[in-house]
Amino acid sequence: MSLIKSISGIRGTIGGQPGVSLSPLDVVRFTAAYAVLISRQCNPEVRPKVVVGRDARLSGDMVRQLVCGTLRSSGIDVIDIGLASTPTTEMAVTFTGAQGGIILTASHNPRQWNALKLLDSAGEFLNAEQGSTLLEIAHKEDFRFVEVDQLGSYTRENHTQAHIEAVLNHPLVDVQAIYRAGFTVAVDGINSVGGVVIPQLLEALGVTCIKIHCEPTGNFAHNPEPLPAHLTDLSEAVKSHKADLGISVDPDVDRLALVCEDGSMFGEEYTLVACADYVLSCEARENPDVKQHTSSNLSSTRALKDITERYGGTYTAAAVGEVNVVAEMKKKGCIIGGEGNGGVILPSLHCGRDALIGTALFLSHLANKGVSASCLRDSFPFYYMSKNRVELTEGFRFEDTIEKISKAYSYARISTVDGLRIDFDDQKKWVCLRKSNTEPIMRVYAEAPDKTAAEALSAEIISML
Repeated sequence: MSLIKSISGIRGTIGGQPGVSLSPLDVVRFTAAYAVLISRQCNPEVRPKVVVGRDARLSGDMVRQLVCGTLRSSGIDVIDIGLASTPTTEMAVTFTGAQGGIILTASHNPRQWNALKLLDSAGEFLNAEQGSTLLEIAHKEDFRFVEVDQLGSYTRENHTQAHIEAVLNHPLVDVQAIYRAGFTVAVDGINSVGGVVIPQLLEALGVTCIKIHCEPTGNFAHNPEPLPAHLTDLSEAVKSHKADLGISVDPDVDRLALVCEDGSMFGEEYTLVACADYVLSCEARENPDVKQHTSSNLSSTRALKDITERYGGTYTAAAVGEVNVVAEMKKKGCIIGGEGNGGVILPSLHCGRDALIGTALFLSHLANKGVSASCLRDSFPFYYMSKNRVELTEGFRFEDTIEKISKAYSYARISTVDGLRIDFDDQKKWVCLRKSNTEPIMRVYAEAPDKTAAEALSAEIISML
């Protein structure tokens, strides 16, 4: 399997041949290319600084040493923040005034994977143009290393507490209401960094925390993607401890999935919907004459659009990928947005998916509503999403597939902004197929007001592949 090079970073499995796996040679090559990119963008009189953070996966420390050494040998000062969530690393770039950041995580991918996620000076992912330049530098090996007197410095810092304090101090986080509610919450930290930072946040909010799989050993207790089939332990813990809520995050803590008090799934697609409902309701009270905007990617539930329009706002869809959603949010001035995989982006905190602010917003909403998680879930428009993955084979031509299916559904509303999305507005259903940025697969998602219609639509599309 070749390395996956996309807007989601340089991603691959550990072990194997260079250029096929994420080998030490590839780690050094792409880190050196990133160092060149950052140095070119800096004032020549400024010595660049780069923040490095990682999740707890087994290869993390090995990759960290390679990355930090390569940056230093490129004349860049390194701020190593150790075990840290992706959003913490993003915020640490701005906390320290660094010129960039590298996050060592393969997000939801299994334990054998790792990746370099690359940040700019705003703590946001590189855009398409920057990414293209980096790949060109890496391909040409257009880099050189400094002499001994110019080696970059190395410092270790911890920015988790600063991130937590920024969340607690955000005006939309109702700390007092959460304290008064006296919540008990079960947390599944997947034996990665979420098992450390989420309990710290909850304890600061006065929440009683039940921990499962919270030792950051990197030995993931189950498949790390926070999907219902993988959250049975959390569901049982919520019921057995009579908790008010269950919280699950992926290994780098940018995705948030919730379990209701009865053990049922809140639904990762509805994490953003619930947080947006809270933020929009607060803004409607404070600024009733200002119409707010939201955005999510093309593969996310249309419930966010419904909720936004309920408050008189407007919703727009972006291509899949956090950098694309952030660009759309900035363009439209969105108050909140994100992705239907449980990724909540609150730009007034920072422009990145963040399970910590998502947790605080959700608990604020729950506390102010005074209802159970299942009751809150029932208050939103209901849609069922059928999520499917198709393994890609050699010779598969995605462009031919798009053309064939577009012709078959020419009567519907077609979008090719990202893969192919077909909207059947009169029936409130849609289907989207696109190649993954993070795995050698094609995703086929369909949504409709009921399960039968959604699954029939996705099966119909898959049969045409």
